[in-house]
Amino acid sequence: MQVEIVNTGSELMLGRVLNTHQQWLCRRLADLGHIVTRQVAVADTGSEIQGAVREALNRADLVLTTGGLGPTSDDLTRELIAELLGKQLVKNPAVLAHIENFFSQRGRPRPPKTEVETFVPEGAEIFLNPTGTAPGLAIKVEAGGGKIEDGNEAARDNSSPSPRCESASYGERVGVRFLHSSFVPPPPSRWLVMLPGPPRELRPMFDQFVVPLLSREFARESFVCRTLLTTGIGESRVQEFIEADLESLVKRGLGLGYCARPGAVDVRLTAAGDGAVNLVREGEAVVQRILGANLFGFDDDELESVVVGLLRSKQKTLALAESCTGGLMAHRVTNVPGASEIFLGGVVSYANEVKENFLGVRVETLARHGAVSEVVAREMALGAQRQFGSDFAVAVTGIAGPGGGTSEKPVGTVFIALASAAGVAVKKFLNVWERETFKQVTTTQALEWLRQQVSA
Repeated sequence: MQVEIVNTGSELMLGRVLNTHQQWLCRRLADLGHIVTRQVAVADTGSEIQGAVREALNRADLVLTTGGLGPTSDDLTRELIAELLGKQLVKNPAVLAHIENFFSQRGRPRPPKTEVETFVPEGAEIFLNPTGTAPGLAIKVEAGGGKIEDGNEAARDNSSPSPRCESASYGERVGVRFLHSSFVPPPPSRWLVMLPGPPRELRPMFDQFVVPLLSREFARESFVCRTLLTTGIGESRVQEFIEADLESLVKRGLGLGYCARPGAVDVRLTAAGDGAVNLVREGEAVVQRILGANLFGFDDDELESVVVGLLRSKQKTLALAESCTGGLMAHRVTNVPGASEIFLGGVVSYANEVKENFLGVRVETLARHGAVSEVVAREMALGAQRQFGSDFAVAVTGIAGPGGGTSEKPVGTVFIALASAAGVAVKKFLNVWERETFKQVTTTQALEWLRQQVSA
């Protein structure tokens, strides 16, 4: 089964909006056993949208479009696709009632421009929007005998309204006529699904309406994906460690991929068809055997979630003292539901005076060794543990850059201290990155060390 996505929106092409659909839809479809084979993003223009959809329908069994279903002048997808397929737009009373109810519940009058959202291509399945007004649409595009033409020879008609639209046509709305290029695709028939652009509308609509359509119209394909999450070793080293041992499984059809993130590397195992589950399980066992010490989770796990879960299970508490990471570690920990059970508090001790007054770092220690040093990190961790009365305390001090480094302490130098009932230990790292990545990598190193200690 071939699946393609056409994301529409000039804001995407201008880089003004992040296209989250490409990740979310691909993940949801893959979880359902349907792998996206291609996706594109195009501007809100007739030629771009019609051309992208025409090309996708030449290849794919299922085409999904996102965006362009709203009431404004740049929402053109519905009309353009109706024109492309040679379908008339007809007013739908159920959509009108839904829109009127939407505004009535909010005590607001229905804007006249929403009238255009009530017109849908004839024969389309309608997905009433659970969180907005623009309906989603699904059209079964019946097969014909030949390949869809590219439409380059189609002429623009700037003189008269489109005869196929009962609604205000594209031309009437923006002053340009459609390309009259209706067609039928090559065999077999395929489905075209149009979804609204806002993620808060698209996602519930996909789950409520598109998932049942897929179950009804397409056989679920056997596909398994398992991601093993590692930290502490680089991407190339991960490959060196596991590649040879996985070779025989790869020859049997196991897909193997890597994804490097700040301070972490994901190992992705995939398989399709009969025996996919067992093949991925065999691969997972190999990776766990080799990388077990650096493996912190699976699939959607976050390192901070794993750490919080371990502390909760052992009924241990945590305090933090951060300098160069500016509170990012506390931010990551408190993003986890249930963190209040284990996290007592933290100090962002950016200035030396804060290190002295809140954490008890000695003036002579700072004067002799400097704020970025093993000794200061040690005293910061002990101070946090003492102030908060925690079982564990982690302290971080370093030079994020781009300035401030010396030959003895270059930019990227970091000291991480970990205090526990067993005492306090310090590790030194050199994280030469721009500031944001420096902070992400450093907090990952600290959390991973904490994970290992709590797990011991």
